Amino acid sequence: MLPHKQIEQKLQASVQQLLPDADLSIILVRPCDPKFGDYQSNALMSLAKARKLNPRQLATNVVAGLDVADICEKVEIAGAGFLNFRLAKTRLEQTLTAAARGEHLFFDRAADRSIVIDFSSPNVAKPMHVGHIRSTGIGDALQRTLRLLGHRVITDNHIGDWGTQFGKLLLGWKQNLDRSALERDAIAELERLYKVINAECDASPARLEEAKAELVKLQAGDEENLRIWREMVKLSQVQFDSIYGRLGVRFDVALGESFYNPWLGEVVADMLTRGIARESEGAVGVFSDGTLPPKEDPFLVNRDGEWAADPALIRKSDGGFNYMTTDLATIDYRIKTWSPQEIIYVVDDRQSPHFKKLFLTFARWKPEPAKTVKLVHVGFGKIMGDDGKPFKTRSGDTVRLVDLLDEAEERALRLVTEKSPELAEDQRREIARVVGVGAVKYADLLPNRQSDYVFSWDKMLALQGNTAPYLLYAYARIKSIFRKAASPASSIPNSELVLAAPEEIVLAKQLLNFGLTLEAVAEEYRPNFLCNYLYELAGKFTAFYENCPVLKAEDDVTRASRLTLCDLTARVLKQGLETLGIATVEQM
Repeated sequence: MLPHKQIEQKLQASVQQLLPDADLSIILVRPCDPKFGDYQSNALMSLAKARKLNPRQLATNVVAGLDVADICEKVEIAGAGFLNFRLAKTRLEQTLTAAARGEHLFFDRAADRSIVIDFSSPNVAKPMHVGHIRSTGIGDALQRTLRLLGHRVITDNHIGDWGTQFGKLLLGWKQNLDRSALERDAIAELERLYKVINAECDASPARLEEAKAELVKLQAGDEENLRIWREMVKLSQVQFDSIYGRLGVRFDVALGESFYNPWLGEVVADMLTRGIARESEGAVGVFSDGTLPPKEDPFLVNRDGEWAADPALIRKSDGGFNYMTTDLATIDYRIKTWSPQEIIYVVDDRQSPHFKKLFLTFARWKPEPAKTVKLVHVGFGKIMGDDGKPFKTRSGDTVRLVDLLDEAEERALRLVTEKSPELAEDQRREIARVVGVGAVKYADLLPNRQSDYVFSWDKMLALQGNTAPYLLYAYARIKSIFRKAASPASSIPNSELVLAAPEEIVLAKQLLNFGLTLEAVAEEYRPNFLCNYLYELAGKFTAFYENCPVLKAEDDVTRASRLTLCDLTARVLKQGLETLGIATVEQM
């Protein structure tokens, strides 16, 4: 068991002896500022406050019954009742030696929750654009993290393959389709058709009625319209598969909006029967039930100083359904099919009001399942250009994701060619593919996900600073040490690690925090925690390598120990980057 887990268990046992009714789940041990120790717990202060006890006295009593001599140096009580733990060097050496033997890589796989993650969700007949990198990258990093920690994860790509736009697309397909253009670039031709018909519908009510008629025929099961619709979906899937292949992203299922269409009428009927929804002006909606203060109630909106109804509409006045109806049916299906403890939606922050309504509506419709399933909206900000506006092409168009990835690889190829011209072209192109795609992904994952960030080619492809190229280069540099040693990592003598130099100890302790970082990513849904951890790890490795000779160490024991530190750092860097969805290369 990892040291922090052992400390945590012993701390919980000591607390239980004194406070048998205490909630042990809040008694956690986390990394802290190195000047105070390696780990810290602040749980005793809240326990003392709830019981009107003196927190320092409670801390003193807990420490008196706490036996961690085999793990830590003396436990210190600080402030109002913080507990600070400094790891004993022998325990640190033992933990790294166990990792070197393959017993762990500083994290546990003990988690066992069942979690559904909904992310990416592109639209049929539209090109995937730069904005899709956000949901796709964040969602993929989260599912990789959760799987690594042992959770059972189901990834679902809720594709936009149903809705009002298909009436216009069907009309365009029947009257304006250029077959040769469709064969050259299907998505571009479908996008052209939509723009043409959409403009005509804006200019002519009669044209709009034609499009609506095509949609009604599709929804009624008209064979011709269904056949065309299926071809649009199939052509779009080719685009999706190509881009996901380049990004290294896979989904367990891809149940689009159309999958839930057969149940939407039942959802509305059931909610009407239960009194959850009611008719209003020909539509059906879910209204405020008055249980929340107006400022916190998403079913209310303030207009001119008065609170007015802002219902969650589940059937429009023309009889059609909308996103809310589909999303309610989707939650119901996921719970019945996969029995998850948690469903995570990785969707941009602008959809936050929708998800607040959705989660509250579902809880009112299905109160029992809602008690056992945690529904989470993982929001994110926008990608901005240098002008402070959403990132666009020079002509003002949305940046297509395929074009962005192409340019990233081209720029990375120039960088690799300049740095390592001696490498064969196919090798340089493979490195450029990994570096280019990795740079785009990492630049998107690095900021706090809820912040907007400015897209910058220069920053994301830089070999210095917190970037994917810097981390990939750090990994490749470690692999080059073993090439110089003319022996693989597996041939390091199997001996105990000996940590003497300050830089060795600092690096070892950073390695030890890998698992805690993964847990923090999973708990807070923030991949940027892992980005920052890996950047710090690479920096600490550099300080170690510059101050502690490895291949020219003073004796064989020190050489083997330092080579082991190199190997463990490389393994954690590789695993960390893979968890972010970024491949590695052995040479740059």
